[in-house]
Amino acid sequence: MVTTYRVPQDVPLIGAIPFGIIDRGTNVVQVRPSTACPLNCIFCSTDAGPRSIMRDAEYLVDLEHIMEWFRHISSMKGKGVEAHIDTVGDPLTYPRISDLVQELSSYARVETVSIQTHGHLLSERLLDDLWAAGLSRINLSLDAMDPSLARDLSGTESYSPSRVMGMAEYALKNTGIDILIAPVWVDPLNTCELNKIINWAKRLGAGRKWPPLGIQKCERHRFGRKDRRIRYISWYEFYERLRGMEKEHSVKLILKPSDFGIRKAQSIRNPYKRGERVIARVVGPGWLKGEMLAVDPGGARLITVVGARSEAGDKIEVRLLRVKDNILVGRPV
Repeated sequence: MVTTYRVPQDVPLIGAIPFGIIDRGTNVVQVRPSTACPLNCIFCSTDAGPRSIMRDAEYLVDLEHIMEWFRHISSMKGKGVEAHIDTVGDPLTYPRISDLVQELSSYARVETVSIQTHGHLLSERLLDDLWAAGLSRINLSLDAMDPSLARDLSGTESYSPSRVMGMAEYALKNTGIDILIAPVWVDPLNTCELNKIINWAKRLGAGRKWPPLGIQKCERHRFGRKDRRIRYISWYEFYERLRGMEKEHSVKLILKPSDFGIRKAQSIRNPYKRGERVIARVVGPGWLKGEMLAVDPGGARLITVVGARSEAGDKIEVRLLRVKDNILVGRPV
């Protein structure tokens, strides 16, 4: 059984993929407060859920801790920041999700608070709370309307697409939360569902301020969950088929950053270069098996160390393999 760890206050929240803050040089700041997921989607790029075989740890970040780092990062962005709550699982597993939305929406530089979810944990009460807290938009990953297919794709017998659709309808009728329907296109399994989902999104009235639909391409990931039935289409084919559906349904499906007000913005300085060696202090197990988490010498960055066999408190020399977007991955020297 995978153990859930509460991230200590002295651990920095920049550098790791599964939790903390991710800054990719735009006005969108990704906020990752937890890693758990109630579903076992057969195409999951992060092998999330109760049936995970790759994960070695799950994490929870205290609200005050994540807000401290969010303010630090977003303070250099100017106005018009979007705080996007996403995770390597489902953000609705975070016990204080409404409080997090409240804190983010109350920050002066934040204009939009959005969240990515499959909607399995949504309820009318939670939607009311999220709207009262200041949530602007839900990116809802509804991958199939057919109940049997939806259960198959989600790897979860209790998953109900009609219930999730009902939550979307409730949000649009009873709150000011906008909905973007964002199915993952798992070809050929749910290809026949896309037209139905597009028509439903149009009837629903999704996309009051932002586009109503954002179809996602299913990708094969090294550590993700795989299913032999999936055909991984090329980006060329993906966009060609989207163009065809755009014409058929008279709806925008090929999206640009500008559709969401995304612009380049100053990002936190990256102090490291690829190939550089650092002495890091191990602070605990990594997210995936065979990994450890370590803190850099200045205590400002987390490093995922692949292939480390160390104990918490050990100091190890690490050569950095990845430094892009301040996400640091290395191996012991």
